[in-house]
Amino acid sequence: MSTGIGGKKREATGFTEQEKYVGVFTATVLAINPTEEQFKSLLDIELKEDSKATNYLSENKDGNTVLRVDVWMRDSKFEKPFKKSFFLEDRERENKDGTKKQYINNVGSCSWASDESELPKWFAERDYRQAYVGEEKLYNFLKTWLGALDFRDAETTFQLDWKKLMKGNVKELKEQLDGEYTQKIVGVATIKTVEKTNDETGEQEIKEYQDIYDDFLPEYTMKFFTAVDYDNPKTIKVLESKQSKTLKTHERFVINIHGEYGCKSFFNLKEMKLYNSGDNLAASSDAVLASDDDDY
Repeated sequence: MSTGIGGKKREATGFTEQEKYVGVFTATVLAINPTEEQFKSLLDIELKEDSKATNYLSENKDGNTVLRVDVWMRDSKFEKPFKKSFFLEDRERENKDGTKKQYINNVGSCSWASDESELPKWFAERDYRQAYVGEEKLYNFLKTWLGALDFRDAETTFQLDWKKLMKGNVKELKEQLDGEYTQKIVGVATIKTVEKTNDETGEQEIKEYQDIYDDFLPEYTMKFFTAVDYDNPKTIKVLESKQSKTLKTHERFVINIHGEYGCKSFFNLKEMKLYNSGDNLAASSDAVLASDDDDY
């Protein structure tokens, strides 16, 4: 399967500990897996001497190589740097009981099937292979960020070199920064609440961390979130009553983030603002949203 990023361009048709934000924002991608020097020059962040921020490659408990892809972006309103991490594991992806495998084609679209003969025609008409763990989330982000690339054109290619990635080489991604395909993106700032053990007292305590939801939207969708209350249960119910094929991109996003398998952190779909912990019940109760672990 050939690799690379190229094709026809689509026609136009660091926070302090106290500063946390929540809500929908527009941002520009600034850096991907920055070096120590780039942390200062691009993000104005001074790393501590013992910082592991640039240790992007690791090995998990199963002995598989894991690459952390850190995407740094700056929002348009507060001009603050946000980081979203994607984790790629050198293991082909299949469901829990091993009856289905996930496949990815040469424009980053994914599909599940128990046998390759069951793959949809639209998917299989392009080159494809079995997908690795973490690829789907990363490619979904990349397709939004590189939204000026015409993914429908037959000559478009959008497939990163996996072997290079597993050696920590993200040159193909870095080359896209400020490139002809890049666009601003819309994301959702969230608050992840975890239960941790205090090293000094041994007692359990609740900690809050700035986080970013996994999925992103094109810049033009921001206008919808400033005009409509997509946290209103009545609005969500109306969207859920629509046929899936009639839903707009941002409407499907709203249903997914509010859904059973959506965002587990504290969030809202209003324009981003400073976070008030008093709005988050999990921060002051036993309703902790996530356990403290190193899993990804």
